[in-house]
This record gives sequence, C-alpha cells and structure tokens, in this order.
Amino acid sequence: MKILLSVNLFLSELFQKSKKLWIFTSTLNLRLMKILVTGASGFIGSHMVQRALQLGHEVWAAIRSTSSRRYLRDERIHFVELQLGNPDKLLEQLTYCPLWDVIIHCAGATKCIRRRDYYIINYDATRHLVDALTTLGKIPQQFIYMSTLGTFGPLHETPPYRPITDADTPQPNTHYGRSKRMAEEYLMSQKGFPYVIFRPTGVYGPCDKDYRLYITSIQRHIEISLGRMRQDITFVYIHDLVKAVFLAIRYGITRRCYFITDGNIYTARDFSNTVRHALGDPYVVHLTIPLWMGRTAALLCDAIGQIIGRSFILNSDKYRILTQRNWTCDTSSLISELGYMPEYDLRRGIAETIRTLREQ
Repeated sequence: MKILLSVNLFLSELFQKSKKLWIFTSTLNLRLMKILVTGASGFIGSHMVQRALQLGHEVWAAIRSTSSRRYLRDERIHFVELQLGNPDKLLEQLTYCPLWDVIIHCAGATKCIRRRDYYIINYDATRHLVDALTTLGKIPQQFIYMSTLGTFGPLHETPPYRPITDADTPQPNTHYGRSKRMAEEYLMSQKGFPYVIFRPTGVYGPCDKDYRLYITSIQRHIEISLGRMRQDITFVYIHDLVKAVFLAIRYGITRRCYFITDGNIYTARDFSNTVRHALGDPYVVHLTIPLWMGRTAALLCDAIGQIIGRSFILNSDKYRILTQRNWTCDTSSLISELGYMPEYDLRRGIAETIRTLREQ
C-alpha cells in the first residue's frame, strides 16, 4: 500500500512538473518571432542573423542576387531578394512576403563612388521600404534601424570634450552621415511607426574589412594617423551591438533612439597599442600625416574612383570621419531602459577579433 501511494505521489509530482514545463515551453514559443534582416550579407547584418537563429527565431535574410552568402550558410535561413531602390517592384515583392514581427534594417552604404548614391541607398531605400510596408498593412511590431553616431557630426570639438547627447542639434558633415540622418528623420516623421534607432560608434569585430586593414597595417609595422590634435575615440564590439538590439526586441521598445559604445574613451595610440599587444607586440613605425596631405590624398582617391568606377577606403567622407576629434556620446538611456552592460572593452574585443581572423 505504501509503495502504491509512493508511486502515485511520484506520478502526480511528475505530471505537475511536466505541466509546468509545458506551460514554460509554450510561453517561450510565444516569444519566437519572424525576423527580417536587410543587408544580411554584410558585417553587422550577418551577425544579427546568427544571433536571431541562436535564439530560435524564424529568420529571413534580405540580400541582393550578387551578395555573398559566406556567412549565411545555415539551412534555417529564408532568403528574399528585395529591390529597395525600386518602389513599385518592392511593393510587388512584399505582397507575397509574410508579416514580419521585427525588421532589422542594416542595408546601407558606407562608401560610394558618387555622392548621390549615399542618399539613394541610405535614405531612398529606407523610405521605400517603410512606405511599402505601410501601404500593404504589414508594419512590424518593431522596425530597428541601424544608423550611426556620424548623424550628429563634429560637436563639442573644443577640449575638454563632452559627450554628444540627444539634446544636441545634429550637424553631420559627411554624405554618409547626412543620408543616414535623413532616413532617421523620415522614420520619426511617420506617425505611430514603431522605429528603434541605434547610433553605434565605430563597430569592429570578425568579418569587418576596414578594421582588418588597420590590423594588417600594424602587423606590417606601420601605423598612420592624421594630425596631432587630441582625439577621443569610442568603439563597440559587434557582439555588444547585437546584444543591445535583441534587448530592445525582448522589451518591445519603440520610437526610441540610442547611442551605443563600450562605455570607454580611447585615444588613437590606445587603439594602436591594443592591436600591437594582441599581435604579440611587433615593432611599429608611427607616421603622422599632416591634415593637408590627408585631404589631398582623399581628393585624389575621389577623382581616381570616379574614373575607374571603384570606391576606396580613403575618400573625402572618410577623411572627415578620421579628423573628427570628439567621438564620445551619452549611452545612459541605453543602460537605464534596456539594462545594457557591454561585455567587451577594446582589449578583449581586439583579442577576440584577431583570434577569429587567424582561425579563418
């Protein structure tokens, strides 16, 4: 009798635990979403896709027919080609697409041969996507827009520098920054549209090409800097940026803008020394280029790029970015509203980046 009672109690307890587990699992399933990532083949976009897959979401990757799928080889990914530059064709394509719960809009251009291409790719394409979603009644719960700290331009450039905040008036001085700012303003002008805008500072990590070139330069014993005036630089490791985006998704944040860094302020020499340390401390020759020489080189690259139809790492936009002195910004709202705590400072992030590059 005692044995039978014990068995019944065991089965009853097992049932209750199974019921709780089922309820818990069902709750988790309810939180899984259909997520579209535009610019999915790019550096930031591909990491967003990977994280969404890790969390079990149904992931759609918007790419071009010519896009590389090197970092998009997971069989669970649904691919879709969206012609963001053609509003009529885009409207037709989206008609047959599902209603996505979240759209992470990473598609954009950081380097262009022609100035107008920045506005076509960064502003017009964003506007076309928002208009098509609105027309079709397929507005997602959240539209996360990957912008840039460059939308505010060179502010508070007289030492001691102070952080750029939302209260400041944006003064972008590059075509990249202006085009991104125009897209931001369009999103904010749409009544009730559920945008979330992230304005990261310098984003680095595995798969990024620009910082990889800098690391290669240090490895070859050369470091080049522009001008001698003090420069306060900020960074954010790709995994921390992705983390912040998915915190915003978890909490259902809408109609908010966030600056994002790793919480530290560095100098150009800090960055150089961090890379050197991660590479095993090779000797480095430090070359300081006068501003006039850097400006001349940028203009020359612009002219050659127009002739051969190719964009270079150095151009007039990049020159203005490199000579901006104050890259500090206020991330307090990101911390207070999302509980964002960066896991990677520059030392850890660079070490992880170089380790991954060596493995690849």
